[in-house]
Amino acid sequence: MRYSTNYDIGERKRGQGINEDSVSVTVFEEGHRDGYRGQDRPADEEADAAAADLNPAAETDGEDGELGSVDDGEVGASDADDDSGAAGETDGERDDTGSDAEEEYGDDAATAAQTGLGASGTTDADDTGEGAESDRGRPMNRSAAVFVVADGAGGHDAGDVASYIATTVVAEELAPMAIRTARSYPNGFDVDVARGVLPDPPGEGEIRDAVAEAITAAHREIIRYADETGTQSYTTVVAGIYVDGKLHYGWVGDSRAYVVNGARETISALTRDHAVVQEWEDSGEIDPVEAHVHPNGNEITRALGGSGYEDPERASVDVDTRTVRLYAEDTVVTTSDGLIDAQTDAPQLYEEYVESDGSEEVADRIRERVVTDDDIRDLVLESASLDAASRDLVTLANDRGGKDNVSVLLFADDALPETPDDGGIPIRDIDPDIDISERDTVIMTDE
Repeated sequence: MRYSTNYDIGERKRGQGINEDSVSVTVFEEGHRDGYRGQDRPADEEADAAAADLNPAAETDGEDGELGSVDDGEVGASDADDDSGAAGETDGERDDTGSDAEEEYGDDAATAAQTGLGASGTTDADDTGEGAESDRGRPMNRSAAVFVVADGAGGHDAGDVASYIATTVVAEELAPMAIRTARSYPNGFDVDVARGVLPDPPGEGEIRDAVAEAITAAHREIIRYADETGTQSYTTVVAGIYVDGKLHYGWVGDSRAYVVNGARETISALTRDHAVVQEWEDSGEIDPVEAHVHPNGNEITRALGGSGYEDPERASVDVDTRTVRLYAEDTVVTTSDGLIDAQTDAPQLYEEYVESDGSEEVADRIRERVVTDDDIRDLVLESASLDAASRDLVTLANDRGGKDNVSVLLFADDALPETPDDGGIPIRDIDPDIDISERDTVIMTDE
């Protein structure tokens, strides 16, 4: 499995604000014998020798299970290209097999990566030549992962803490389920293990329930914090489990998930914003272009946390959940709304569009000024690696205005089956007939 994270305070807030976003990824990487069954690998002796040199552990009968966690944009997880089998570094630090942040941007950028105020540390197996090593016979590992992206609202004593609680609590709650699910299916390595010694495999519904329960647990902890500190503490969240070729995920608010498919050159929106403008677009009150720059684009209708008046033991939140199948050519992109809502001139563009009675000329200008789903798709498809894509997405947000904090997390798994070429790929868009629009972050409450 390959993954990369990047985050930034946002150009407009630089020097006069804080980064309230938080990102977490926990990866379980399992290697056994000669690799994951069913993958195409050279069978000649030279390739076998190369594989042994690249991964000595592959010659043993033991399991190479590694567990790493990344919180608040700090990168540290095991990945398929870490031949040492050691846990990954944190705080944006990496060994010499991957990171080019310090080499490309200098020491100042490396420091900024650790604080979230500049280029961020990333972990991407692309940079270590993963594809080439697989061609020479390197075994493919089986992966499971938990991912969380949260976008806090309310400042240092509220949103900052809320997003931190969300990423850490959800990761802690879901990691055991991800590992249990992976452990339930050893047949991927052509290993015959008696079912009696394996955990019961959870169904899709059980995994989705676990995602909703983990997000609810984070919601309650944020309310507990708000109650103890007397603050109003809120955050959005998109989170889930990737295991056994499927993505089981849930979300609250306007942080998003997409899947970009390289074989079909498509992007599918996996989430629908819990936001005022989204509701108006869904009902036909405004069109997709208007939604990109609507003045109410900063109002969300659902979030984790609150003002502390609820009982943290009983508090609940509505979590939307789904499951989609993934393929080898897929890249999952999760992001806070700072990527989508980067445009600082949105109010003026909105007035211009309305006054022109929705002219196509103004519509084209708006599409060029904002970050669209097509922009995300094209950038991911054109990037040489996940590291490059994550950096370029943050750069794109800043180039388009950098209005808010922006965090991105991308991952892909080459061990999955290839995308069907016979039209058999399922529709994964949450609503293929609706162009999901851009958002900001203002909490709408009854108070």
